[in-house]
Amino acid sequence: MNRLDTLLHRFPVRARMFHSGALCGVTDFSTPGAGGQLHLLRAGAMEVVHPGRTPALNVNVPSLLFYPRPLPRRFMVDPERQAELACAELLFDGGVEHPIAAALPEVVCLPLADIAGMEQVLTLLFDEAFGDNCGREAVVDRLFEVVLVRLLRHLLEAGQLRGGMLAGLSHPKLRHALTMMHEQAGRAWTLEALADSAGMSRSVFAGVFREVVGCTPGAYLQGWRVRLAQQALGRGRSLKMIAEEVGYGSEAALSRAFKAQCGATPRQWRQRRDID
Repeated sequence: MNRLDTLLHRFPVRARMFHSGALCGVTDFSTPGAGGQLHLLRAGAMEVVHPGRTPALNVNVPSLLFYPRPLPRRFMVDPERQAELACAELLFDGGVEHPIAAALPEVVCLPLADIAGMEQVLTLLFDEAFGDNCGREAVVDRLFEVVLVRLLRHLLEAGQLRGGMLAGLSHPKLRHALTMMHEQAGRAWTLEALADSAGMSRSVFAGVFREVVGCTPGAYLQGWRVRLAQQALGRGRSLKMIAEEVGYGSEAALSRAFKAQCGATPRQWRQRRDID
């Protein structure tokens, strides 16, 4: 698998269209639960206001607005004009624990023309979203997922992300080490082995990793393993099996790492999750 396939395989994202058509005047949006939303502006213009945050976004060309996490927003359209949008909820496996959702900025706003390879996908998506074909919602939902993957690919290849996992996956050398950790979380990784996978010396690798990702390789690996453990706990897996799969020799070792990362033991975390 490559750097993006591994993430989306372990932590899938599903889309569900909830609006297609014209907006005029003022429309407030919010995201339910821990999900995100993706808005595609096909035509028109609007001002996007995020209460308590400045400045507003002036969107006057066909554009994409991606909210990986819940963030209230207000779309303001000239009452004498209209803006045509197709919008989808994004359901991240693991909610706020989803590694991609957690690693992205609050909002991504890009002209559609800036994202390579999107023209045919968008033509089909808008034709279906604004049409009345049998099965249109099922088709549009899948196309929104394609748009999301193309967007993530664009963000990785553009190298404009600053800090965190996605910044590391954008780095020409660090991405190899990160992908190996993602694919083989249970392996007994050493700093030397990770540096070798990146084609770097130990000292250079450790320094560049900390500078780009924002933590040490060991801290990142622990966080990734705990994230996988949380996902498995949510699916009812036993702690003993999880410990073996994510690279800890015992339940006790996993529990210590889990508490250091989350501030709660696996049992406490699962109880809180069940209550929520």
